[in-house]
Amino acid sequence: MYTETPYTDATPLLADPVALRAQMARDGFLFLRGLFTRATVLDLRRRILLILNKYGWLDRNADLMDGVVDPSVHAMVPECGVGVTVPAYEDVYKTEAFHRLAHHPAVVSLMAKLMGETVLIHPRHIARMMFPVKSTAPTPPHQDHIFIQGAKAVYTCWLPLGDCPESMGGLQVMRGSHTLGVLPVRAAEGAGGRSVILDGLDQEWTRGDLSAGDVLIFHSLTVHRAVPNTYPDRVRLSVDYRYQPVSLPVEEKSLLPHCNLLPWDQIYAGWQTTDMQYDWRQYPLTYATFDDALLTIQPG
Repeated sequence: MYTETPYTDATPLLADPVALRAQMARDGFLFLRGLFTRATVLDLRRRILLILNKYGWLDRNADLMDGVVDPSVHAMVPECGVGVTVPAYEDVYKTEAFHRLAHHPAVVSLMAKLMGETVLIHPRHIARMMFPVKSTAPTPPHQDHIFIQGAKAVYTCWLPLGDCPESMGGLQVMRGSHTLGVLPVRAAEGAGGRSVILDGLDQEWTRGDLSAGDVLIFHSLTVHRAVPNTYPDRVRLSVDYRYQPVSLPVEEKSLLPHCNLLPWDQIYAGWQTTDMQYDWRQYPLTYATFDDALLTIQPG
């Protein structure tokens, strides 16, 4: 059975951690309207658009904040599954505000309520800049756990950097799918190159338009997918931040920059503050071994 339902705002549950945890345990995700202020999110959007503009991928006759693409973008070859080239992504990764948002008190407080203990913020943040080009396929249905590993109780905070109607390439999540365990995968186009196999399963997909400041929080076993960006001339910007209880094991690659872009000292070199730098080193962490078998692609 395949059904679709709209997102329901869980913001009222922020005052009731027991109810918040119960909804996460039942659904595998939370949708929250306006967890961040628009100004905070749009500031990061502007910073990333300035980088994209530097590479000539935006229409310089249009308003920067509209993210209107230049035809030259069709010659760009995306790398790392993030929609842009490695040099451009390195510039994004050096941007202090990109990392600062992951440490925002609004989201860290929410995660502490979900976990009931100290929160470990994974420093391997991800930004995606999805241009409407043929070489960029939407991310297929997948579970984050096979790529993150470590503890299963890892939560992703996904948010668009700007207003994101679903037709611009929003995110859909499959309600209750975190209870299915680790699912087998087959080869697929898009980030990660793998899609979970859902044949014969009941699927309830939640969906909807998001505004700047809205977030989706979901468990590492929750199946989710991107939908195509059907706007012919707009780039969709989004970020992924991940969190877990500090008492649970972490896989060491979660403490490295995404795609092994640059060493941390080069990323931190131009920052104005130091409080976030090497933040994870303050904790007596335990580590889990990466299991390559979870990435095994099934035939057919």
